[in-house]
Order: sequence, then structure tokens, then C-alpha cells
Amino acid sequence: MAYSYVDILATAIVAIGFILMNYLTVWLLAPKNPLQGEKLETYECGELPFDDALVNFNIRYYVFALTFFVFDMEAIFLYPWAVVFNALGLAALLEMFSFLLVLAVGLFYAYKKGVLHWV
Repeated sequence: MAYSYVDILATAIVAIGFILMNYLTVWLLAPKNPLQGEKLETYECGELPFDDALVNFNIRYYVFALTFFVFDMEAIFLYPWAVVFNALGLAALLEMFSFLLVLAVGLFYAYKKGVLHWV
């Protein structure tokens, strides 16, 4: 029982040592240029900020992002199913087709509502 606590303590010491070693390496090797002028600007892309960052966006961009998220989740659910497809049988195949049908109906609905058009 006591050995497991020793293992946890050793792992914690190694992890903290690794973090401290990285901080020490950065402190020794990183260039030490003071922040001045353009480095203090909000953006370093060469463009001067000209307005407030809290700009209202069209709701269609958020809906488009949520639609992308839903279909990205579909792809995530398809991979583990495809890996164990042979062991699952016909019932799992029919369930996956029903899952894909529901998502296809959702995609068709989003298309008909014009969600997938940017402008």
C-alpha cells in the first residue's frame, strides 16, 4: 500500500522537475527584448486596430459553425463504429443508417433554410 504513494510522489516530483527545467531553459535561452512601440499594439499583423473588438456578427455565422460542429461529431462517431463493424452485426448497421438519415434530414433542413450560404 505504501509503495503506491511512493510512486505517486515520485511521479509528481518528476513532473514538477520537468516543468521547472523548461522554465529555467526558457529563462536562460530566450531573447530578452523589452516590450516597446509596436510590440505593445493589440495585433502584430501590420494593421492598426481601428475599431472596438466587440463587433456584432451576423447570426448565420454562428449557425453555420454549429452545423459544422454537428457534422464533425458525426465523423467522430463513425470511426469507432467502423473499427468494430464486423463484431456488431446487422443491427448496428441499421442503427448507423438511421443515425445518418437523421443527420441527412438535418443537413437538408439547414440547406433549405439557407444556413449554409455565407452571404
